[in-house]
Amino acid sequence: MTLDYAEFHAAVYAVVRQIPQGRITTYGHVAKLVGMPAYARHVGQALKLLSPDAAPPVPWQRVVAAPGRIAARGPGSDGAARQRAALEAEGVDVREGRAGEMLVDLGECGWFPEPGTVAFEEAA
Repeated sequence: MTLDYAEFHAAVYAVVRQIPQGRITTYGHVAKLVGMPAYARHVGQALKLLSPDAAPPVPWQRVVAAPGRIAARGPGSDGAARQRAALEAEGVDVREGRAGEMLVDLGECGWFPEPGTVAFEEAA
């Protein structure tokens, strides 16, 4: 399957909107669910470019890096701290790893449906 830029972003947002509150998945799994498993980094980019005014809202905070790491957003960014706060507000336990990274337990709160079982709409 090949999606253009707009179709890919729309598919990512449609999948992420289906992640239940208090559950987490990875960039790579979202890529698999939209039929483009090699595009995990592109999922992150799509979520980075997401408008805060997206309607309906896209719960971007529910997508993390493997293996449950909240991805840094670069120097001077508070994105990881905002993601942590949003996840904790949903009842997700976020802990600090040995190197100070923020981690969630994917075994406890992971959401990993099989590819082909989650509907997404492709942009026309």
